Amino acid sequence: MFSHIHPDNYEQQLNEKNAAIGEMFVDLNLPNVHLFKSEPLNYRQRAEFRIWHEGDDLYYIMFNSETKKKFRVDSFPVASELINQAMVSLIAAIRNNEILRRKLFQVDFLSTLSGEVLISLLYHKPLDEIWEHQARELKDKLSAVSPVDIIGRAKKQKIILDKDFVMESLNIEGKTYIYQQVENSFTQPNAKVNEQMLLWAQQATTGIGGDLIELYCGNGNFSIALAQNFDRVLGTEISKTSVKSAQVNIAANNIANIDIVRMSSEEFSQAMNGERKFRRLEGFDLTAYNYDTVLVDPPRAGLDPGSVELVSRFKRILYVSCSPETLKDNLAELCKTHTIEKFALFDQFPYTNHIETGVVLTRK
Repeated sequence: MFSHIHPDNYEQQLNEKNAAIGEMFVDLNLPNVHLFKSEPLNYRQRAEFRIWHEGDDLYYIMFNSETKKKFRVDSFPVASELINQAMVSLIAAIRNNEILRRKLFQVDFLSTLSGEVLISLLYHKPLDEIWEHQARELKDKLSAVSPVDIIGRAKKQKIILDKDFVMESLNIEGKTYIYQQVENSFTQPNAKVNEQMLLWAQQATTGIGGDLIELYCGNGNFSIALAQNFDRVLGTEISKTSVKSAQVNIAANNIANIDIVRMSSEEFSQAMNGERKFRRLEGFDLTAYNYDTVLVDPPRAGLDPGSVELVSRFKRILYVSCSPETLKDNLAELCKTHTIEKFALFDQFPYTNHIETGVVLTRK
């Protein structure tokens, strides 16, 4: 099932994506597209598998996106080497363990470049003290290879052994940045390409100064790496979990010029316009910020019309997109007031139709 995932195919699939971008945005007269390559194999730090029980055996399965038919997965070439090692070790350890294997229907893996693995075991049964004891022994056994934490999930249950996050270390031009990444929270799945994205954003904002406003800041992925280029950074994020992680990451990286507020881009626009007052903004003087540079990394739906109007007020826009279609729609409006200065393609998801892009726009 993975015959298309091979290093020999890598350059061809990347060239096809580049051609698709050129064709899609032909009306916008793009500058030269800067391509950022992925590792051709073992690039994903996250993977999820269903578990199939067959007599005394069990194994991982996935589903063909076209035929919807299941197929067995003993190794996963796109996932990190750590995940592949954990996949084999986990199945071997639980195959003959009735407590750990019974009613297990899904396993999620989250790994890091720093060498940690978080494994989530999802069950169709209540988890009790016996399960927890067995899971603790499993964790100790798996941790002999690399640091492993385990989460057990069942209906209205979440048992954590011993934490529900990993600590990632990213290297950007010789400097190490530390990021807490929590289970079930959004993180960039291709860590090496993420490092390239952060370097691209750093270089695009070097020497700019002033303040940075970031909408959809997540766990502070961009804010933390870009703080060195700005006087102050104000990030907004609606997810409570991501905001907490961002605060942890700000402290872990000893950064003093970032503030994070929990609100959506729509709410931030209302606050800027004086349309609503938010208790979450007590102590913040939004009129004191220099609104020259904004960074947006929205979900697949792109920017809503209100957010497009908001970011169009800024002198400089950094737009990171996971959907060329919604990016094109947003750029149709933003190019009325701004000019595209840089355009990048980040190959976060090789061998798929998924395209991640970065755009720098400056006001005309």
